[in-house]
Amino acid sequence: MKLLAYSDRELLARIIKCEAGGEGENGMKAVATVIMNRVRVPYGEYQRIGQGDIRKVIYQAGQFDCVRSTLYGKPNPQTIWASPPEQIHYDIADWALAGNRLFTIGYSLWYFNPFVPNCPYTFPRNGTGSFQVRVVEHCFYNPTELYAST
Repeated sequence: MKLLAYSDRELLARIIKCEAGGEGENGMKAVATVIMNRVRVPYGEYQRIGQGDIRKVIYQAGQFDCVRSTLYGKPNPQTIWASPPEQIHYDIADWALAGNRLFTIGYSLWYFNPFVPNCPYTFPRNGTGSFQVRVVEHCFYNPTELYAST
């Protein structure tokens, strides 16, 4: 994995573009909200591993496909290094870093694209999240009580 010396703003703008660039403004704000929720959560895995550091949250192993140079044993063409952000991505990064959140996302700590019309009720598989809302193609999940013990 490449660890380049991007500023927090640049890193957040890049992951917003990579993870949700085709999801419109609300989709990008939703992803930014999840990332910042992970930075700010006061308990559980993300607090223990991330310790309030956006870089640790983004680079945590296995969390975001966009920071993996390979996926399923093949080079990953869609990474935070492959495509520089545009102004909208910086604007949303600034919005999120200023403490704003997309209220419909709640305290969601996870999201994924199920590639089907319906979102499963729980995610990830270990049951630590329950469905909150769908924004464009992504399903978002709030932590359950089980998350606190992670």
